[in-house]
Amino acid sequence: MDEIEIVGQVIGGKIGDIIVREKSGKNLEIGELIVSEEENSFLILQAFALEYGSQIEERMQQMISGVNLEQGVKDTEFYEPEFVNYVLARVKALARVSNNDYKVTLPKTLPPFFNTLRLIKKDDLQFLKKSKEQIFVGNIRSGSKVIADAEVWLNAEDIFSHHILIPATTGRGKSNLVKTILWHLLDYNKVGVLVLDAHNEYYGINSAGLKDHSNSRQNLVFYTPVNPPAGSNRLTVNLQSIRPEHFEGIIELPEAQHQVLRNIYRTHRENWITALFTTPVDGLTTQGGVQEFQEISIFVVRRKLRLMMGLNIDEDNNLISNNEVFDATTKGLTTVNDIAKDVEAGKVVVLDTSRLGDEAELLIGNIIASKLFEEYKDSKAKGTLERKPVVSVVIEEAPRVIGEDVLSSKNDNIYSTIAKEGRKFKIGLTAITQLSSVIPRTILANMNTKIILGNEMKQERQAIIESASQDLSEDDRNIASLDKGEAIISSIFVPFAIPIKIPLFDDLVKRQGNPKQNQTKTKVF
Repeated sequence: MDEIEIVGQVIGGKIGDIIVREKSGKNLEIGELIVSEEENSFLILQAFALEYGSQIEERMQQMISGVNLEQGVKDTEFYEPEFVNYVLARVKALARVSNNDYKVTLPKTLPPFFNTLRLIKKDDLQFLKKSKEQIFVGNIRSGSKVIADAEVWLNAEDIFSHHILIPATTGRGKSNLVKTILWHLLDYNKVGVLVLDAHNEYYGINSAGLKDHSNSRQNLVFYTPVNPPAGSNRLTVNLQSIRPEHFEGIIELPEAQHQVLRNIYRTHRENWITALFTTPVDGLTTQGGVQEFQEISIFVVRRKLRLMMGLNIDEDNNLISNNEVFDATTKGLTTVNDIAKDVEAGKVVVLDTSRLGDEAELLIGNIIASKLFEEYKDSKAKGTLERKPVVSVVIEEAPRVIGEDVLSSKNDNIYSTIAKEGRKFKIGLTAITQLSSVIPRTILANMNTKIILGNEMKQERQAIIESASQDLSEDDRNIASLDKGEAIISSIFVPFAIPIKIPLFDDLVKRQGNPKQNQTKTKVF
């Protein structure tokens, strides 16, 4: 049996703010988990603030300090410090756990007055045992201490269908967390994920990555625009795959310019972009002898699409793309459908978008996500949705598409549509961001799982706290003090806000990976 380590005693307070006198020499930390043993159950509590307590008046403390500093007299010559000066911890009750069946309920009573408190141990956390088809996110953390073998597993289908928010500032371990989550999704194909990898850091072309998982051959698909490694695929999107609505919420297009796109598409269908650039302007502005819009609108639209996709006209009036992704010939005709099918098959599909500008990256994501949304919406109408796996779209720097200013100045895009409606169709959004405060509250509230990493910006912490699934009103200091790789999980699928330590992805690969594993056969377009 683990040795019981008494760390303090209840001496007052109220629900949500219990005062504990710390035992001398125990050095409780913010975020530390402690336990109050009671009849038939125990309370799990967490420290959220620390302060000094003393039986000496403040002016006397100042005098003693002066004597110590100026005359070198030690305070032990005046009093027994452990009785007179001490540390007070303010703690909140997270959960009440039954001793018989480890059933977890919300605490509704205070611990007994003068009850002694001990550090939490692994056996107290048996209610977190893994069940089928869950993903590992980390070990229970008490302050800065990691509890060995106390693992946190989450049901993948639940959390991915209800949207995930991963907020943190740079350098706090967002990418490491996402790679860890995706790694465990590869253990089975019950959840399909589309990953827009803006920094080309997930697959692991030149380093440890998802490719090293033993199931990568079956459950991982990788697309990159240039020099795809063996077993991966070239990311090429044919212009015929693009529709006018795919630009909504991506680039600023006034109504007149949207009208240009819609009219040209209505006339030329899948060849509309080619027609936009190769047809004389007067042939585009006039339909049936009627002037429909001004020539300037044509020129502006051409310029915006040219910059986004690298489009130009050669000397033979053929549309060409200088971009490595978009193609005006016959390449990439099936790319969008193939990616959607792989995601719908429960695979993790990683798109290397690191060579693209923001708008081009989001356009590609828009095209594929729209395809998925249409397929799933259609399945629901046909009554076949239950046969499909949950899918999620992973987007970095999420305010680019669901930020308040974006949604107010541009039309809604597929990402905001998924955030608002996707749950009805088994489609979720995994949003990674440094700036939670610029995402509308209605969307933040729909992010039912938040894996919160460290953030030194108070405004951002408040946005996270106010939208969390549990009461985190006293956790501002806790979140601010989170070190790299430390996080708090707030979710409707966990009994309380759980502090975790996320493992290093490289260590995970060393323990579980298969560095020689290759991918599926290369697709040729």
